[in-house]
Amino acid sequence: MVPDDARGPDEPAATARFVRPYTITAGRTKAAVDLPLEATLRLRPHDPSTDEDLAAGALRVLDLCDQRSVAEVSALASMPIGVVRVLLGDLVQQGLVRVQATITESSSKDERIELIERTLRGLRTY
Repeated sequence: MVPDDARGPDEPAATARFVRPYTITAGRTKAAVDLPLEATLRLRPHDPSTDEDLAAGALRVLDLCDQRSVAEVSALASMPIGVVRVLLGDLVQQGLVRVQATITESSSKDERIELIERTLRGLRTY
């Protein structure tokens, strides 16, 4: 930013742009679906013309979420994790995003092995 005294008389003052998180989520703080930080997201096939109906924040999240975790999307979008969870919850409910299952304490040995294999496949692509 240029200091006020270094700016010419015809140059407008720079203004900081900050959008409060609750304006992006319409005041909502809870996601419609349970989204662990490590949950992997997948885009579902859809008609791209429906993207026009999405808010800018949701569209940004949608563009970033395929084959990434909730935490990764939050970091890449430079949005708070709570905001991303709410937006992703909306996208899941609209059928645009699918959440891959993560393991829980009651997960079977096969489910745990599948998660490890999926993680290894993902690491090999990098």
